[in-house]
Amino acid sequence: MKIIGLMSGTSADGIDAALVDVSGDPDQLVWETLAFVEVAYPQSVRQAILELCDVKTARVDTICAMNVALGEWFADAALAVCQKAGLAPKDIDAIGSHGQTIHHLPNEMMVAERAVRATLQIGEPAVIAERTGITTVSNFRARDMAVGGQGAPLVPLVDYMLFRSQACGRVLLNIGGIANVTVLPKACEMDAVFAFDTGPGNMVIDGVVQHVTQGMLNYDKDGQIAQNGKPIHDVLSHFMRHPYFLKQPPKSTGRELFGQNVVKELIAKSDRAEDLVATATAWTAQSIAEALSRFVKPVCQIDEVIVSGGGAKNPVLMAFLAEFLGMQVKTSDDLGLQIEAKEAVAFALLAYETLCRRPGNVPRVTGASKSVVLGSVTMGHC
Repeated sequence: MKIIGLMSGTSADGIDAALVDVSGDPDQLVWETLAFVEVAYPQSVRQAILELCDVKTARVDTICAMNVALGEWFADAALAVCQKAGLAPKDIDAIGSHGQTIHHLPNEMMVAERAVRATLQIGEPAVIAERTGITTVSNFRARDMAVGGQGAPLVPLVDYMLFRSQACGRVLLNIGGIANVTVLPKACEMDAVFAFDTGPGNMVIDGVVQHVTQGMLNYDKDGQIAQNGKPIHDVLSHFMRHPYFLKQPPKSTGRELFGQNVVKELIAKSDRAEDLVATATAWTAQSIAEALSRFVKPVCQIDEVIVSGGGAKNPVLMAFLAEFLGMQVKTSDDLGLQIEAKEAVAFALLAYETLCRRPGNVPRVTGASKSVVLGSVTMGHC
């Protein structure tokens, strides 16, 4: 099958679209990335999305309308990656669209006299299917939550299919808005794979950068701001005491814990912009390193740490990570998968598993009671 994966993460800076040619089953997967594009949101769109992620500013009418508007954006991204590959929409078998998360509530709560877990990704699949004519798989996380899971992380199945090794133990680290790891012990079978969100990725760094540059910059390109500062050690120690870091996996998190509330607390600690950005950058790296030390190293040997996501392009973050881990780190580029493309590729492969009627979750990872086929399917043009 030729499948397009669409991903917009918690940083809400745009849509990644990857076109993947895939065949085989999970133990003998054959795949190739045919094309990849990044479609950036205008600042006004990004700001509108972030307002929907905050319970103080979200409006139900805006959520309703933005769901459709983002469907148009996702459809455009799918058509753009087709064009880059030199293919027509009729040549594509399916789209796997993660959508845009605006709220994630993985822990059970009582609502309307029912115990529920909930998540909401917007970007209307009916619009995507209609504009492209391509069958669209969406709403991946909800089915896992329906069987008691946290709905995240979902990429570990893909990590297992693409990166397991007979020779070494690997940690696949994705640093998007939130940082998450997949642990692949040496010569592992699926039941040995585990994964979890470690905590902040780029989200707090980006928020601090936006504040100190008065909105002129959305992120610290190449770590240029952080490299001119130094972490404020007592502030770093304070934030390392966040209770999320002690919580046992399976666990997932998002903007609800590491969004503007944390950014506001951090920027109140200093007037020096460079030190604030350096502190946020060091916090991401140290929280990842401590998560591996606390939850992974007692279970299996780590021979390689392989990084993907936007954070892999920040040399200061990567240097902090190597320092706190006490080892060199690689990127997914070194294993043949473009850093920025990994999660878009992952949702193309998860859509492939859905269409093959195979489970896409890993219960040990999400806490689900069983394996389930993920997603909802919106048919394309007949």
